[in-house]
Formats: sequence, C-alpha cells, structure tokens
Amino acid sequence: MGVLQISIAALPFLLSLASRSSKAIAPCLLTSIFTALLGEEPHRAVMAWCVGVLIAAVALREWLRAA
Repeated sequence: MGVLQISIAALPFLLSLASRSSKAIAPCLLTSIFTALLGEEPHRAVMAWCVGVLIAAVALREWLRAA
C-alpha cells in the first residue's frame, strides 16, 4: 500500500479531527483502519471509506453550523 493510498484511507479521520467533535473521531478512525486493512479487496475498502467520510462530513457540517 503506497503513501497516496494510506493518505486517502486516512481522510475520514483527518476530516473528523477538523470537526472537533469527539463523538465522530473514534468511528472515523475505525473506518480509516478498516479501509487500510481491506486495501486488497477494493469493494469492501470503498464501502468502509464511504461510511467514514459520511460520518466525518456530518460532524463537520454540524460544527460549521454551530459556529
């Protein structure tokens, strides 16, 4: 797994850190780990990544809405 693939897999976790919501950090970290581990099976990795990005996007939207 290359550096680019790992950075893409970590994107949900990084987005959740930007949202500053402690409730979203743990699930996004887990989905990022699952995405990296499932890198050999692209369909499963994409599903885990999409779930993580969705959680992070909702947390980021709520943080921006409250600000």
